[in-house]
Amino acid sequence: MKPVLSNEIQKSKAFIIVEIIEYVPNAVVIKTIIKKTTGNVTAVSCDSGEAMAEKTIPFDTFVQIIDGSAEIVIDGASNLLETGQSIIIPAHTSNSVKANKRFKMISTIIKSGYE
Repeated sequence: MKPVLSNEIQKSKAFIIVEIIEYVPNAVVIKTIIKKTTGNVTAVSCDSGEAMAEKTIPFDTFVQIIDGSAEIVIDGASNLLETGQSIIIPAHTSNSVKANKRFKMISTIIKSGYE
């Protein structure tokens, strides 16, 4: 299913990260927290059985699971992450994210230092 995208959240206003994004049946939802030319932070919810397409990006990506559990596959190696666990996906490596159970995560991409 195609991801559901929503706008960047309001600045200077407190929020609870796990509550700013909802689960949607049979969908992946992506909400921008902050987006700059030097990187971005997004919140993602993924319903059980859904997946994010395999991709390769030229930057390191920090992923933290904030609810549920996810399977993060990096260069063919499966990593099962539970709530509170994090992983860094190295730049230029193929990766995909799968929801064997539904989960929410924060994804942070830093684009500087790659000039």
